[in-house]
This record gives sequence, C-alpha cells and structure tokens, in this order.
Amino acid sequence: MVTAEFCCGYDENGPDFYRVFADFKVEFLIKPMYNKSCLKCPVSKTGNWEEKKTMKKLSIAMLSMLLAGSMLLTGCGGGNDAQTTDDTTAQSETTDGGTLVMGTNATFPPYEFVDENNEVAGIDAEIAGAIADKLGMKLEITDMAFDSLIPALQSGTIDIVLAGMMVDPEQVNFTDSYATGVQVIIVPEGSDIKSPDDLDGKNIGVQTGTTGDLYCTDSYGQDHVKQFDNGPLAVAALLNGQVDCVVIDNEPAKNYVAANQGLTILDTAYANEEYAAAIAKDNTELFDKVNAAIKELKEDGTIASIIEKYIPSEGEGEDAAA
Repeated sequence: MVTAEFCCGYDENGPDFYRVFADFKVEFLIKPMYNKSCLKCPVSKTGNWEEKKTMKKLSIAMLSMLLAGSMLLTGCGGGNDAQTTDDTTAQSETTDGGTLVMGTNATFPPYEFVDENNEVAGIDAEIAGAIADKLGMKLEITDMAFDSLIPALQSGTIDIVLAGMMVDPEQVNFTDSYATGVQVIIVPEGSDIKSPDDLDGKNIGVQTGTTGDLYCTDSYGQDHVKQFDNGPLAVAALLNGQVDCVVIDNEPAKNYVAANQGLTILDTAYANEEYAAAIAKDNTELFDKVNAAIKELKEDGTIASIIEKYIPSEGEGEDAAA
C-alpha cells in the first residue's frame, strides 16, 4: 500500500494528472489535502497558499519516488499487488455491497439541510438512502458548494448528486425526474416588483449555479444578477438592500420568508422545473441501476411519502413527486 497526500484535483493539474498512476498495478491510499480554488478543501481557507503549493510539489515528488519503489517491489515480489488493484477496481465497477457517495449542498431546505445532529437531512438525503438500500449499498453524503458538485462528479470524487438539481444533460447524465419544483421571487413587503415582468433593470440575487442563476443571467444579463454561495446569503443581501429580489425554489423560499420578517413571495411563479439525480456520463452501470431504483421507488409510493413528510400536500401539486 502506497500512501500519498494531494488535493482533490480541481486545480490547474486536474484529476487526469493523478489518473496516470492507475496504469500501474499498485494500490494507492489517496488522502485529499488542499486546493486554492476548491471550496470543499478545508485547508484552502487558512494558511499561506504559496506554502501549500510548495507542500504540494513535495507531495507529488514523494509520490513519484514511492511509485518507483513500489514498481520495483512489484517486479520482485510476485503478483500480490496486482491482485489487490484488480480487486479494488472490480469493487468500484459494481454497485452491490459498496458505498454510494452522494454530493449535495445542504443549504436548500427541505431538500437538503444540516439537522440538529449536524447531519445532512431532507428529501434528497432520504431518497438517496432509499436508492442505496435498493442497490444494497451504504450511503455516504458529502456536503459541498453547489458549483463544485458537477466537477466533483466528473472527477469521481462523488458518485451521484441529489441537490434539488434541474435536469440539464449537457455535462452529466440525469436520471428520470423524482420531483417537480417551482422557482419563485422573494421581495421585501411593499416592493414595486409585482411579477416577473417587473424584473427588468432590477438587481436579482441568486444562488450560484442554480436554475435561478441560469435563467436570470440569460434573461437580464450578468450586470443585474448577483450570485451568492447559498440561499441564506442571497436572502441576507435582500434584507440589507444589496439586491431587489431573490429568485429561488419555492420550498426553501418559504423557509427563508418564515425566518425573516418583512419578506414575501410573489404569487406568480418565475419558472417550473423537474429535479433528477446526476451521474457521470461514463458511469453507465450506476446510472442504469439508479434509474431502475427511482422507477421502483416512485411506483411503490416511497418517494411520494418522503416528499409528503417534508412538504404536506396543499392540493396544487407544487414540489411534488414527479
């Protein structure tokens, strides 16, 4: 076993730099360390970046030395290391009995949020748990910035994303929809914004990378759209007068308005959308199995009951099981 520390791969070197070692029959224990641009890396938020860059260069050099030594040992010691790598690869290629790593951004209640036990909970967490059970897998949830989810999926850091994410198959594959959502507009009480038609020329707050961000940037231009890392920050900017409104999903919007006096949600919806799970394009085995599991969970009423638990029916079908 060769142990090496390095970043999760979102920086200029990219994940492909580390994949070259997969060609050698050596098993590596990879320990993520830091990244200047990755919000997920805890060390990136503190300390001296130049020092981290130096550490990283040293880490890569050490990895290369360890690789050379391991190759020599492999050549002298028989096939044990090769067998270990083959077994590890085989396990990663099957879903049965493994771990399903779900990525999400837990600032989107009731779909995902951090509960009183400091654990990620919500609709998506429970649906992912039901999917994992269907596949005979253990669920592990990783909370990260919303705009880091797709890169993490593409690099293999996570297996699946459930994050109130709209279906957009350009970069990754999306399963069948498991829920429908509504984008709404939050404004201060007494605002002159009465409908989506009044958004021209206004400063609009959105969560980076969400449907509201994509729609509003496309319709009103970057100069009038202010991106924030999460919904609560966007709402705080609205309360402070930095933006004129916030466009976000209806269910978290209701939570934000209930927690902040003086805000209201417009009656006219901004957009309707469908939510689905995202999986890397090259992971077709997992995609097929997750899609089949979602179909079964919809047919047996499991998904509907999970959504009903968090969003009691009000007769209109908003944010309901798809």
